[in-house]
Amino acid sequence: MPVLPIINAADAELKSIYEDLHAHPEIGFQESRTSGIVAQKLKEYGVDEVHTGLGKTGVVGLIHGKSRGNKRVGVRADMDALPIDEISGVAFSSENPGVMHACGHDGHTTMLLGAAKHLAATRDFDGTAVLIFQPAEEGLGGARQMIKDGLFDQFPCDEIYGMHNYPNGKPGKMDICKGVAMAGAAFFDIDIKGVGSHAAMPQGAKDTVVIASALVGQLQTIVSRNVPPLESCVVSVTQIHAGAAYNVVPETAKLCGTIRYFKDEVYEIARSRMEALCKGMAEAYGVEIKPDARNIFDVLHNDSELSDAYLEAAADIVGAENVSSDAAPATGSEDFADMLKIVPGSYCRLGHTGTIGLHNPSFVLGQEILPVGASIMARIVERRLPLN
Repeated sequence: MPVLPIINAADAELKSIYEDLHAHPEIGFQESRTSGIVAQKLKEYGVDEVHTGLGKTGVVGLIHGKSRGNKRVGVRADMDALPIDEISGVAFSSENPGVMHACGHDGHTTMLLGAAKHLAATRDFDGTAVLIFQPAEEGLGGARQMIKDGLFDQFPCDEIYGMHNYPNGKPGKMDICKGVAMAGAAFFDIDIKGVGSHAAMPQGAKDTVVIASALVGQLQTIVSRNVPPLESCVVSVTQIHAGAAYNVVPETAKLCGTIRYFKDEVYEIARSRMEALCKGMAEAYGVEIKPDARNIFDVLHNDSELSDAYLEAAADIVGAENVSSDAAPATGSEDFADMLKIVPGSYCRLGHTGTIGLHNPSFVLGQEILPVGASIMARIVERRLPLN
C-alpha cells in the first residue's frame, strides 16, 4: 500500500500548509497562530470535536470511526519552533527574526493534519482517534502542561504514537528503538558569588571567572570518575556568563548546562556529585555557589509490542524493507516521554532528504515525507482500531 489516496491527492495542500507554518514559526506556548490554523483545518476536514487551550496553546481533535467502539488511539505532533536565526535559503524562510522551525515540528503538525483529513473522510476504524497537537516541546514542558490541564482525563487513550523527522538522506526509512529509546534530561544553573575588584589589583578579589573555569573542568569528572563505565551519561556546560568590562574582576558568574541519562539512578549520581563539587569549591575559594538542577525530560520508553504494531503500519506505506527496529538509543531527549509514562505507545524516526542536522540554522525538511508521515499516522489508527 503506497501513500493513502486522500493524502496523496492533498499533497499540494500539505506542502502549502507546511511552508506557511515554516514561514511563521512560534516559540513554545506562543503558538497562537499555529494552533489557530490547526483548529481551523480540523473543523474544515470534518473532525468531530476540536478542543483548544490545553497546555495554553495545545489542540486536541477527536474523530469517531464507523463503529463507535470504546478503544481510543492517540497520535501526537509538536508545534513549536526554536530561537534560531534561519539561514537555510529556502523561499519560505522564517519571517519572524530569531525564530526558526529548525527541528521539523512544522512538518509534524502538517503530517498529523494530513492524517486527520484522511481519517475524517474514510472513518474505516472502530473507536476514536485522538489527535494531539502539542505546544512547547523544546524544553519548556508542553507535554507536562497538557497532562496537567487534564489531557488524558478528558481524552483518555489506550495507546499513543509519536513521530520525528530524521535528516539522514534516506527518505521513507522508518526506524524504532524498542525499550529505552531516548535519554532523560535535566537542565542546571550554577550561580557563583565572589568578590569583585579592579582588574589591576586582583589580590582583593575572589575571582568568579577563575572559579567558574575550574568548576567546568571538575564537572567533567562526574562522567569519567563517578558514573559506572558501563552506564551512559552526558554532562555538558553550555553557557558561561561573567563580567561586563575589561578592567573589572566580576563579582558573579553563572554556569548553565544539561545532564543526559538513561537511568534515574545515574542522574541522581550526577546531580548529587554536582552539588558536592559546588560545595567543595565554595569552601576552597571562600565564595557562595548555588547549583540548581531540574528534570526537564523523562527517559523515553517504547513499548515493544506497540513498536511492532507501528512498524507494521509503516510497512504498509513504505514497504517492509524500509522499516527497522534496530535503531540505537539516542542521547537526545523528547517530552513525548511524559505521555508514554502514562499511556503505552511508541515513537519513531522517519528519514528524509538532506543531512544537515536538527537545530541547525541551515536545516531543511525534505517535503517528500509529508504525505508519507501522514499516511503512517493514519494507518496506525486504522490498524489498531480494526473494523470487524
